[in-house]
Amino acid sequence: MNLVLDFGNTRIKAGVFKDDTLIEKLIFNSENELLEGLNPFSTTITRCLIGSVTKEHEPVIEALSQKFNTQVFTKTMPTPLTNLYKSAITLGSDRLAAAVGAYTFFPNRPVLTIDAGTCIKYNFVNAQNEYLGGAISPGLPMRLKAMHEYTHALPLVETDKGYNKLIGQNTAESLLGGALLGAACEADDMISRYEKEYAGLQTVITGGDADYLCKQLKNRFFANPNILLVGLNTILNLNSEK
Repeated sequence: MNLVLDFGNTRIKAGVFKDDTLIEKLIFNSENELLEGLNPFSTTITRCLIGSVTKEHEPVIEALSQKFNTQVFTKTMPTPLTNLYKSAITLGSDRLAAAVGAYTFFPNRPVLTIDAGTCIKYNFVNAQNEYLGGAISPGLPMRLKAMHEYTHALPLVETDKGYNKLIGQNTAESLLGGALLGAACEADDMISRYEKEYAGLQTVITGGDADYLCKQLKNRFFANPNILLVGLNTILNLNSEK
């Protein structure tokens, strides 16, 4: 079986796959918690692929390599997509893996993947299975934190995914409306612009804050919280065959 690990800015997400099927999804808050949590699978996993946007994966590589064949996903590793991003060396592994995950479900058609995590990442693949790039904007908590840190008077407001008012009637509500509804409007307009440019576009929503966006978006979409893990597993299977 395969183990894929996504070291994000906030948490570590793990997926245990049998071929193309996700058997178990686990979420960890630290490297020690990860190593302890993987013990029940240590005898069944044979290979592992790590995707990371931080350096937090480095302390665990040696420990994982002693248990199974472990690789780190890099920009030079082959994927099913042709990478046409002009600064490929700076492309985050999470962006490319998410695009591969969406491709796994919708090959040979234009796909816009929206990964709503610490940042909201827009990743586009055309009908020729070429990764072109996209956009990056602040995620929901980051928007609220930035307004607090870059002003003198605005308070720090916690993300409230249940907030749905168009008109904020106090400062906290106004901040929530601007940050959360603003992000939803941004995503909706981004989808509309891509749909005008690329006929037959499929939009895929994923990430920790996908649940909020999915309730707010007016455009059609396909939601799957495990797109990035699916992408890493697809990449791992591809490179294991070589």
